Amino acid sequence: MSKKIIAYDLGTGGNKASLYEGDGTCLASSFVPYETFYPNAGWHEQRPMDWWRAVVESTRKLLAEKKADLADIECLSISGHSLGVVPLGRDGGLLRETAPIWSDTRSEKQANAFFAKVGEKEWYMTTGNGFPPPCYSVFKVMWYRDNQPDIFRKIHRILGTKDYVNYRMTGRLLTDFSYASGSGAYDLKKWDFSPKFFEAAGIPRELFPEIVPSTHVVGELTKEAAGELGLPPKVKVICGGVDNSCMALGARNIAEGRVYTSLGSSSWIAVSSGEPVLDFKTRPFVFTHVVPKMFTSAVSIFAAGSSLAWVKDTLCRDLGTGPHGGDPWSGAAAAGAQMGAGGGAGGTDAWALVNERAARSPVGAKKLLFNPSLAGGSSQETTPHIRGAFSGIDLGHTQEDVIRSCMEGVAMNLSLALDVLKRLGGLSGEMVMVGGGSKSGLWRRIFADTYEMAIVKTNVGQDAGSLGAAAVGAVGAGLWRDFSRIDEVHKVEEVVRPIPGNVEKYRKLRPVFEYLRASQARIGEMLHGIDL
Repeated sequence: MSKKIIAYDLGTGGNKASLYEGDGTCLASSFVPYETFYPNAGWHEQRPMDWWRAVVESTRKLLAEKKADLADIECLSISGHSLGVVPLGRDGGLLRETAPIWSDTRSEKQANAFFAKVGEKEWYMTTGNGFPPPCYSVFKVMWYRDNQPDIFRKIHRILGTKDYVNYRMTGRLLTDFSYASGSGAYDLKKWDFSPKFFEAAGIPRELFPEIVPSTHVVGELTKEAAGELGLPPKVKVICGGVDNSCMALGARNIAEGRVYTSLGSSSWIAVSSGEPVLDFKTRPFVFTHVVPKMFTSAVSIFAAGSSLAWVKDTLCRDLGTGPHGGDPWSGAAAAGAQMGAGGGAGGTDAWALVNERAARSPVGAKKLLFNPSLAGGSSQETTPHIRGAFSGIDLGHTQEDVIRSCMEGVAMNLSLALDVLKRLGGLSGEMVMVGGGSKSGLWRRIFADTYEMAIVKTNVGQDAGSLGAAAVGAVGAGLWRDFSRIDEVHKVEEVVRPIPGNVEKYRKLRPVFEYLRASQARIGEMLHGIDL
């Protein structure tokens, strides 16, 4: 029998466990959700015990499908959402029931205090940390120190999301280069934490764990963890990586200049290269890659699929509402349900209806424009307070135009972000597209024409993060010699090339869209200053 891998994709909404053959073929998947809590403005927290529960439950559900003998499972490997700060005491116990996740911004005061000692440009150009600074781990640890001193004094180690799961599996406190690079205190060029940044933060380096390669064997399952998971204790645990880097690997970004778009609730475009792509003005966010000697540099928008879900659920209720509204065309396999089942005409899939209606509208949606900044602005925007908008609407516009305008607005906004990477680094001539939105043929067509690039859809689709984690496990366990095998796993299903006539129409609309985007940024700032 061939050796098998269990890969975990520990995301913001839940954990997906996937069983892989040693050759990279996915045999089965199981998804278990968990909650995010918002106790105060800017606070986004999850329970680390919920991550562990989801890992245990998804593993047991996966094993119940009987797709593999337990003796054939060689290793476990995990991709985890970034910028986690789980405080552990000397006894290994949790010091807080909840921990801030990547999107938590409570530490704005601490970030400002840090930048009074270290210039923000120096910090960014060293770390590549292009999200809003309060998101990053070191500032959240400063918040612990300033606001929960009793807890801070007891901290032995700060662990990230996937590193906490690895600790529960093995009892070992480690992280990898990719996850460490999102700490806010990491020097990309030196491949190590920065003593200067820890000193400026007033945080001991010793609070953060030792850094090892993503392919490092952390250890074997403890007897207790093996019992909970239903696996033999001999199973190896591979360190794994941060979600951005694992997805880049799973999207076959293993060579210089390869680029992909992840189209889910939020969306980003990432390029892999031997040097980080850094620019203080536009701030691409950079992580050390799980692929040795490489980096993955990305630009993003915060509301891609979630914008389309909002349009469907708010303006097009006759099409039905599905249980996975934030991420179009995704989650069905993971959650065991069809998106929009029971919604729309005669139980037809609501997302299929969305696609069908949008296709009835012409290119340019009769000059109806949509700015998709429904979740505020990323670092590529001039302000985090930018708002979304439809513009140019008149009595002749239809539901079909509204939907297509939304899809085109997401694509045009991402094309502006893509310009940053085109300007700063050499990109390959084609764009791999992954994520739930990649299932829409119409959206792939729109992206090809707005990006002015060939859009490649492969068999991997929304499983790029899981595949990346599995590949890290395969190399770490010695099943693969290196990551080059990822190209064999991908099977190209379609290449969508730009249509010159469509490209020309989008070029005409682009300056108007840019004007709309700039105007919405100014309006957003004005609205932010109004207290009602």
